Amino acid sequence: MGGIFFSIIKTARPRQWLKNLALFATILITGNIFNGHALTQTIWGFVAFCFLSSSNYIFNDVMDIERDKKHPFKRFRPVASGQLPVPYALSTSLFFVIFGLGISYMLGSSFFILSVLFIILEYSYTMFLKHISVIDILAITAAYFLRVYAGEAATGYHISVWLALAALSLALFLAIGKRRSELTLIQGYKGTSPNVTRESLSHYSEKLLDTYTAMFANSTFITYAFYTFLERPMYQGFFFRGYSDFLYDLQGRKWMMITIPFVLYGIMRYMQLIYEGKGESPEKILTSDMPLLTTIILWTLSVFLVIYGIGG
Repeated sequence: MGGIFFSIIKTARPRQWLKNLALFATILITGNIFNGHALTQTIWGFVAFCFLSSSNYIFNDVMDIERDKKHPFKRFRPVASGQLPVPYALSTSLFFVIFGLGISYMLGSSFFILSVLFIILEYSYTMFLKHISVIDILAITAAYFLRVYAGEAATGYHISVWLALAALSLALFLAIGKRRSELTLIQGYKGTSPNVTRESLSHYSEKLLDTYTAMFANSTFITYAFYTFLERPMYQGFFFRGYSDFLYDLQGRKWMMITIPFVLYGIMRYMQLIYEGKGESPEKILTSDMPLLTTIILWTLSVFLVIYGIGG
């Protein structure tokens, strides 16, 4: 029984729950990370999306069992290798989706609607969208984007339209990078081909994915830069409360611009990893590539410093 439990946990892919941290973007950027109610709502929203996404990961492994057996790495997954029987997998997937939607319902109608859209999109992707070129990328992107807006729905706070566009561009960049790395991986592995492991891959060329990657890497940087340039600081930082007018005026300047170098380096580093064939799993890169992980931590700290310390 312990082996089944371990296989369920592995198939649920806890590492991929990192994607659901996007729900915290709203309270971080809007200066409400210390708002107890908003933080509690976001944490429960995060838990709900972890159950919903894991439900789909398990269902995906059941649907792809034959294809995964021919994949150089996915063949070791519990369902594909036979460690987790299909009936157990499907029962767990159903339990997860019911539990996740139950939590979503308690967080309000807006959050519940987004949760339903998210799970419909995820299951649709698993069953047929991932087999349609371009649509598969847009579906992955939409799932990332729904996570960001779920954070808004959970709290009632809203992010800048420029930051939303940057999040959309980043989601496209990550989704395309995932396909580019997968194509590189499959082409370098003898005994299989793109159309065997994922049908949509056979419709992508390296040149096309390279163009997509460059396009959305640029749009991510530009829209984020516009966000830092055009958004007027709205928060009073705790560093300068009660000080002179000159120091108080410092928080009226657009200090978020100092976070741009971290975003630029992060994009460049991730592109480097894509062309090394390591971008198939963004969440794995996040936890294993020290330069990229360090950059994300520094970006988060600098954003926290600007918004909560200086006021920006």
